[in-house]
Amino acid sequence: MARSLVVKVTCGAEDAERCNQAFTVAAAAAASGADVSLWLTGQAAWFGVPGRAEEFELDLATPLDQLMAAVLTTGSVTVCSQCAARRGIVEGDLREGVTIAGAAVFAEQVLGDGVQALVY
Repeated sequence: MARSLVVKVTCGAEDAERCNQAFTVAAAAAASGADVSLWLTGQAAWFGVPGRAEEFELDLATPLDQLMAAVLTTGSVTVCSQCAARRGIVEGDLREGVTIAGAAVFAEQVLGDGVQALVY
């Protein structure tokens, strides 16, 4: 049975390296067979909207849209409900495969047996 990894990214382009690290770890874990759930919170919530991840730039880093696509092939990407609401983001605004959920769902995921949670 593959281990489960929940990655919460709490920053966006304002902290580009930390943001990119979260996406990179999530994508690498997904590629290695882990069950990955990537949570977009704070300014990272914008990356759930089409075009936003494509605009992110960081030298020597894999583009965020490619990293997110890697996670979505086998895992999930979720935008925090309060973060979305504060930014006026609704389900219809999101890229295909991305959903909105709240703290109860996040807590349920991270409290599961054998789950590793990382917060960036």
